[in-house]
This record gives sequence, C-alpha cells and structure tokens, in this order.
Amino acid sequence: MSDTLVTVIAILLAAIMMFVFPLLSVSERSDDISQLSVQTATAEFVDNSRSIGKITMDNYSKLVDTIYATGNSYDIEMEVKILDENIGKKSAWTQGTVIGENVYYSVYTSQIVEVLNESGIYNMKEGDIFSCSIKNTNKTLSQTIRGIFYSISSGDTYSIAAQHSGVCTANGSK
Repeated sequence: MSDTLVTVIAILLAAIMMFVFPLLSVSERSDDISQLSVQTATAEFVDNSRSIGKITMDNYSKLVDTIYATGNSYDIEMEVKILDENIGKKSAWTQGTVIGENVYYSVYTSQIVEVLNESGIYNMKEGDIFSCSIKNTNKTLSQTIRGIFYSISSGDTYSIAAQHSGVCTANGSK
C-alpha cells in the first residue's frame, strides 16, 4: 500500500512538472509579447499625436485595434494638459512660456473621446502635454495559473501596462 501511494504521488508530481510548468512558462511569454505590443502601440500613438498636434479618430482606432489584437481587454486613459497662456493680469511678462509662470489645466479621456466622436479630431497646441496610460482589465492565463499554484489573490493587479507622454511640438489645425 505504501509503495502504491508513493507511486501515485510521483505520477502527480511528474504530471505537474511535465504539463503545468511549461504551460505557465508559455503563458508568461505570451504576457511578455502582449506587454511589448501594447508599449510599442502606446508610444507610437502618443508620439504621432504630439508631433502633428492633434489626436485623430484614425490613430485612436489604430491603437485600440492593435492592443485588442492581443486577446485581452484594456482600460485606456488619456490626459491632455493644456497650457494656459493667460498667466494673469498683474504680470509684467510678455510671454506665456516664462519658466515658473506656466499654468496647465487637464482634459481627460471622456472629454477627448467625446470630441473625437463628434469631429474626429482633438486639436492640441505647442506646449501642451499629452499622456496615455493603458492597463489590462482581465485576468490573463498566467495570472490564473499563478493564482492557483501560489495562492496569490491578484484581483486588483494587472500584468500588462504601458504609459507614455510628451510635450506637443506642433499646433493642430483648427
């Protein structure tokens, strides 16, 4: 009886080592590839938008298509910090680009998407700061496997994330 129990345990351990660990390794590589794809798409989207001075519906759709092609769902957050050129009535400065006197106000994802849906273009101007942050919202296969074997509760964590930002270098046409 003792030899049978040891044999069954050995077979179970061998099955885990032969099937589960390679599956975990492959699923983690899949997450790495998705991470790289999302990071590249985010950087291209932000750099293209800030270099032409506008966020277009075509570029936004291309970003969404690229990241959803990884098979995961994502939360996309965009922010445009708009340079306020009215630095105050009492100021003696003649330019709005004086260091220490620039004031920014923010426009967020819902407002940007609303403008994109209406006109297809969200215009920015030189000096505005555009940032985009993307996080996956679903549990990937590797997160599920790690959760089973390591007893890690990872409900609020994400394994695929990307962010990129930069200063707008051109004025979008109005």
